[in-house]
Amino acid sequence: MTPPKSATFPSSDDKPLAGWRLRWYTVIFEADTRAGRWFDQALIAVILLSIAVVMADSVQTIHQRYGRVFVTLEWIFTLLFTAEYIARLLCVRRPMQYATSFFGIIDLVAVLPTYLALFFPELHALIDVRVLRLLRVFRVFKLAAYVAEYQFLGRAMAASGRKILVFLTAVLMVVLVMGTVMYVVEGQTNGFTSIPTSVYWAISTVTTVGFGDIVPKTDLGRMIASFMMLMGWGILAVPTGIVTAEMAAQRRFQLSQAPTTRTCHECLTEGHAAEANFCFNCGARLPPYQQQPAKP
Repeated sequence: MTPPKSATFPSSDDKPLAGWRLRWYTVIFEADTRAGRWFDQALIAVILLSIAVVMADSVQTIHQRYGRVFVTLEWIFTLLFTAEYIARLLCVRRPMQYATSFFGIIDLVAVLPTYLALFFPELHALIDVRVLRLLRVFRVFKLAAYVAEYQFLGRAMAASGRKILVFLTAVLMVVLVMGTVMYVVEGQTNGFTSIPTSVYWAISTVTTVGFGDIVPKTDLGRMIASFMMLMGWGILAVPTGIVTAEMAAQRRFQLSQAPTTRTCHECLTEGHAAEANFCFNCGARLPPYQQQPAKP
């Protein structure tokens, strides 16, 4: 396979990681070794425990009794996540690229609220610090980086984005038309005081939510509402089918390519085949593949 031009003449800054940085990178970003799997599993456990602490701390009776314990646990979690974030920045070749990536921002948001509450303790006059500290629940998004099924679902959603956008546009046109029709049929005396209010009713009806705060009173309005309710069942099934089809396509691609958790050192793209020499996203040369040796 002929390497891309960007990988033919690597500069001194493009040399693969080596030494402790390569060992850390393999453990932190890849999961095909025993150490990598243990790291991911331990991190998932810590994330779930930290989320449980945040949720329990929001219950006043529990907070009053175990508040100090929760504060201690929160600082332990924060220090662990801080150490993990620093280790990720140290072992990648381009720290700023990771820091500005989606998961890099999530890692920063996971630790930032606790430190901000230290530096701004007087924010109660402007904004409750507890609201700021609730941002800790964003740690739940860190789970997506360590479970392959999350990434698989994300790729399927991204591939379905254009189709879903077209579908949502069609639904928007339907609710706009039907909302306007109901505004004409029912009128302001029956609660349809404006076209935006009627569109709100159409959206809640098509999605089968039906809050009941606005209901048609005329026979023609009820007939239109019945039609929209039945149509809602079919509409709800469309995005499910789109995403399911893309997931099946992604699964077939995975089976044909035999991907791993092997990650590019340049762009941090994951899922390269074991025999691949170059990144399929940016064209950079990949380091030798490391995996768990088979048991005898």
